[in-house]
Amino acid sequence: MTHYLPLLGILIVVVGFAKRWNPMLVVTVAALATGLLAGMNIVAVIALLGRAFNDNRLIAIVWVVLPAIGLLERFGLQERAATLIRGIRAATAGRLLILYMLFRQATAALGLTSIAGHPQTVRPLVAPMALAAAEKEHEIDDDSREKVKAWSAATDNIGLFFGEDIFIAVGSIVLIQATLASEGYDLRPLDLAIWAIPSAIAAFLIHAVRLSRLDRSLRQRRK
Repeated sequence: MTHYLPLLGILIVVVGFAKRWNPMLVVTVAALATGLLAGMNIVAVIALLGRAFNDNRLIAIVWVVLPAIGLLERFGLQERAATLIRGIRAATAGRLLILYMLFRQATAALGLTSIAGHPQTVRPLVAPMALAAAEKEHEIDDDSREKVKAWSAATDNIGLFFGEDIFIAVGSIVLIQATLASEGYDLRPLDLAIWAIPSAIAAFLIHAVRLSRLDRSLRQRRK
C-alpha cells in the first residue's frame, strides 16, 4: 500500500485543476506531497524541485515573460494598441494581419521563432489591433469579434509554420532530414530549406487572399 501513496500527487493535480485553483500552487503542492509520501525529507524534495527548475530554466523563461505581459495589459497595453490603429485610416483587420504574417514569416525564416507568439503578441497586441481596425467604422457582432481573434491566432500559426522551415537550424528541418534519410533519401538541410521557400511564398499568398475576404465578410456583418 505504501508504494501507492505517492500517486496521491496525481489526485491533487486532478482536484486542483477541476476546482480551478492556482495552477502553480497545485503543481507545487502535488510535487511536495509526492516527494514526502515517497519517503523523502522536505529538504531533499525542495532540492529536487530546484534542480529540475535549473535544468529546465530555458523553458521557464517563458513563464517569466507572462507576468510582464499581464502587467502591461493591466495598465492599458491593449487599449493603447487599439487607439493607435484607429488613427490609421487605411488599416483594416485583413491588411493588419497580412503585415503581421509577413513579419512572422520573415523573422521565423531568420530563426527568431520566439520573437512573437500567442501569449507575447497575439493576445496583447495583434488581436486587439485587428478588432480595432474591424470596428473603426461600425460595431461588429460578437461572432465576428471572436472570428477576428481566431484569424489573428491562425495567422500567427501559419506565419511561424511556413517561415521556420526556411531556417536550416530548426528542429523540424532536422526531423524531416532524418525521416527522409531513413527512407533512403539523402538530402542536406540546405536543400530542404531552399525548397521550403516556394511553400512559404504560396502559403503567404493564399492566406493573404483569405484575409482580404475576411474584410469583405466583416463589412457585410456589421450592425
